[in-house]
Amino acid sequence: MATPQRPISIGFVLYPNLTQLDLTGPWEVLTRLPGAQCHLMSHRLEPVRSASGLSILPTLIFAEAQQLDVLVVPGGPGHIEAMQDAALIACLRRQAKGCRIVSAVCTGTMILAAAGLLSGYRATTHWASMPRLAAYGVAADDRRVVIDRNRITGGGVTAGIDFGLHMLVALGGADVAKRVQLQMEYQPDPPFAGHPSTADEKIVAAARAGMSGYLEKMAELDARLAAVQR
Repeated sequence: MATPQRPISIGFVLYPNLTQLDLTGPWEVLTRLPGAQCHLMSHRLEPVRSASGLSILPTLIFAEAQQLDVLVVPGGPGHIEAMQDAALIACLRRQAKGCRIVSAVCTGTMILAAAGLLSGYRATTHWASMPRLAAYGVAADDRRVVIDRNRITGGGVTAGIDFGLHMLVALGGADVAKRVQLQMEYQPDPPFAGHPSTADEKIVAAARAGMSGYLEKMAELDARLAAVQR
C-alpha cells in the first residue's frame, strides 16, 4: 500500500518595508503546488507593513517554526535592517541546515549573503545590488533566475514570478509548472525595457541618480558586515 507523500512546507520571511511583489509573486505561484503548506514567518503575529503600504499578516513566528523544506526570502528597502536583525539571521541559519531549497528574490539575496548562506555559490539579485555580492564571497550571475545546487535566487521584483515557476519545476516537475503558468496566464509583454542591459542609457542614469543615497547606505553596510565574515 502506497504511503501518502508528506506535504512540502514552505516558509516565506516577512520583515518591515519589504517589497510586497517580491513576496506575493512567488507566493501566488508556490501556493498552487499540490500538497504545499505555505507559511508567512515573522517575529510576531502582527501585520507587517510593506514598503508600498500593503500590510501582510504572518502565520508563523520565527522562534516556533519547525524544520521547513523550502525557505523564501523577499527583498525590498527594509533588507538593510533585516541584514542586521540577529534573530532573523539566526532563524535563516538554523533552517538552512535542513532545507531542501534555500532561496531569495531581489535583495532578499543580500539577506542570505549576510547570513553567510551564499558563500561559494552563484546568485543573482536586483541589478543595482549585483556589485555587492562579491564582498560576501558570492559569484554574481545576472540571469533572471540562478540555480546553484540547492540555492535558487531571482532578480529584481517581477523576477519573483519566474523564480516561483523554476521552484515549481524543482518541487513538482515541469508539467505542474506549465499548468500553473497557464492558470496565471503569465505571458509578459511589457511596453519598455526593464533591465539596464536593454534600457535607454538616460533612463538608467536617472534611476541610478535617484538611488544614490540608498546605494551609499548599502555600500557602508556591506563594508561593515562583510568585514565581520572574513
